[in-house]
Amino acid sequence: MTNDATRLFGLVGVAVASVTTGGDGNPMLALVTTDEQARCCPGCGVRSERPHSWVTTRPRDLPVAGRRTERTWNKRRWRCRQAACPRKTFTEALLQIPARARLTGRLRESAGAAVADLGRTVIQSARDHEISWPIAQAAFAAHAKEALPAVTPPVERLGIDEIRRGKAKFRLAATGDAWEVTADRWHVGFVDLRGGAGLLGQVEGRTAKTVSDWIDAQSESWRAGVRFVVIDMCTIFKSAVRASLPHAILVVDRFHIAQLANTALTEVRRRVTVQQRGRRGRNGNREWELRNRMTRSAAKVHADHLDPMVDDLNALPAKIGVPILAAWNAKEDLIDLLALMHTNPARTTIAHRLFRFYAACANSHLPELERLATTVQNWWPEIEAAIVSGVSNAGSEGTNRAIKTDARTAYGCRNPANQRLRARCATTRRSRGQLTTRTSGKHGQVR
Repeated sequence: MTNDATRLFGLVGVAVASVTTGGDGNPMLALVTTDEQARCCPGCGVRSERPHSWVTTRPRDLPVAGRRTERTWNKRRWRCRQAACPRKTFTEALLQIPARARLTGRLRESAGAAVADLGRTVIQSARDHEISWPIAQAAFAAHAKEALPAVTPPVERLGIDEIRRGKAKFRLAATGDAWEVTADRWHVGFVDLRGGAGLLGQVEGRTAKTVSDWIDAQSESWRAGVRFVVIDMCTIFKSAVRASLPHAILVVDRFHIAQLANTALTEVRRRVTVQQRGRRGRNGNREWELRNRMTRSAAKVHADHLDPMVDDLNALPAKIGVPILAAWNAKEDLIDLLALMHTNPARTTIAHRLFRFYAACANSHLPELERLATTVQNWWPEIEAAIVSGVSNAGSEGTNRAIKTDARTAYGCRNPANQRLRARCATTRRSRGQLTTRTSGKHGQVR
């Protein structure tokens, strides 16, 4: 039975016998079975020829033309005459409408895709599809299992970074004398920085063992294909990478190095202000008013603002202005060193700027700068690898931003496993081709 209403309804295996209008003005469809395979016994698979009775069901489905539509499916109950089959009777069932199903398969798929591919929350998808939260969550989990790759894609540049999930949760151990963690406050993510695969996976807990266990769980060919591993200045990640990926080049992201330099400058400014003024800085203290301008890179500040800033620091009392200006110059020397990335610098150029930074820290006699120079010295092989290779951890930081946005949209997630699944779906939409287009029409391009 093929008619226009059946084509519009578009559910394989059933046909629209009639269309009426309900009391609320919405259409009501009467469905009949057209698939002969629906008569096959689910126990033995043999097609039945003996009808038993009629059964009427009302499965929920997607709206038709934007209107809520009620469906009535009149189907047969059949007898199974096979002696070895445990089933004596059965009702007709389809792939989209299994036996005893109250929802069609495409309704569940739409609810799951709304969360995994369209960025909706579970409760929002449940409200839009008029289903309960547990059903929407189960549909999302089933859709994510099919959409996400079962095997971790190969990567050349691996980014590792942590993100704070929330407060840690504890429970009393069975022995009664200690507490054990049930939900850690940290999640560690592994990101493809070049191939476009997005978030490869997350583990709960920021320890070297959890990171090593995830890497060791991958195949030998996958581990051999990793050339660069980019981290922040975290010794936990460093020890895990050295143990699990000894052949990979370890790189420290330059953003965190510049952040340490600005932190050292801020500490110097606060310390000398308290020592000389007896209080914290406030409006009217020129070093406090220039605090944001000093933390910016001098290369990005116009000369009309840079030169007056240096003059104002020189005009301050010597015990305030001289240490702050020395810390600012050392910070700029380190920024100049990091600016050599993506320029294919010569070894002599790198060595010259590194020596200039060390000399500025040593001549300042400031404990904050001496500590900064020691940190740079301890991490210098990884910093030099970042300058030479030009690899950064920007992809991991962008992934963390997407994870935080998704968590804020959902007002937080109680279940860490569900949050990790949602985070991976939210950060792999580009690789799965599920992002919207920039423009409409023939010039539309996938983002």
